[in-house]
Order: sequence, then C-alpha cells, then structure tokens
Amino acid sequence: MAHIAETRLLPWSPEQMFDLVADVKRYGEFLPWVVGTRIRSDDGEQMVADMLVGFSALREKFTSKVHKHRPGAITVEYLDGPMKSLSNVWHFSPGEDGGCRIDFVCDFSFRNALFEKLAGQYLDRAFRKMVGAFETRAAKLYGAEGSGAGNSSSSATSAA
Repeated sequence: MAHIAETRLLPWSPEQMFDLVADVKRYGEFLPWVVGTRIRSDDGEQMVADMLVGFSALREKFTSKVHKHRPGAITVEYLDGPMKSLSNVWHFSPGEDGGCRIDFVCDFSFRNALFEKLAGQYLDRAFRKMVGAFETRAAKLYGAEGSGAGNSSSSATSAA
C-alpha cells in the first residue's frame, strides 16, 4: 500500500482551489498521464466520473465517486478499476497570510503488479509532477499574484 501526504500554502482562495480540484472534466487538459475523463453524473455535491490514465503503452480506467463539501473538502471514493483500494481526501482552509492551505492525503494499492511496481519506483516524482500541474493550472486560471505563499511540505511513502 502506498501513502502520500502533502500540505501546500498557495496564494489562491480555498474556493478557487476547491473549484479547480472539483473540475474533473478538465483533468485531461493539464494533469500528466490523464488521457481523458467522463462525468457520468454530477448533482453539485456528488459526482461519478471515469478517468483514463496512461503510462507509455499502458492504459487503465478508474471510476470514482467524488464527494464535494464546498469549499472545505473533496473526498474520492474508489468504485472500479485496476486498484485494490483508493482513499483520497483534499482539505482546503484559509491560509494564515491569505491564500489557501491545502492538505491532501491519498492511500492506494493496485491489483496489477506492474502498476504496483511502477508506483513504488516513481511515486514521489510522479506525485510532485501532478501537484505541480495543479499549481500551474491555478496560476493560469487565477493569475500568479501573491505567489510568495508557496511554502510547502510533503511526504510520500510506499509500504507493501
């Protein structure tokens, strides 16, 4: 099982970051390895979505239920795909100097041994690339003003 925990202080508001993370249909435009997404249903508080992820020639589809608790949290409930388990939680809170504090926790394990091995070898680097893609997207959508709030701390660990 792999575990990732990340805290970021960013210059944008909790509402802006919530909206960015909740906009699953646009993930293919800016997240690495996301080939495409399909929203099956979305009532504003709960969404069911498919995400096609690709690594080299490998492609896998994930189906998740996304619970949106505006503007403070997004939780992802894994429904179907190549994984054994997935727990994903985003918390958004006002930062001390303005902006937003984001706390992200993800625990997962794969059914596919090849994906499990890839995750173990590249987990930290891949995760940082994805977090960076969210930050780059926020700067593009909301502007880079106040970007001095970009302090961060993180940990990514993998355990069998």
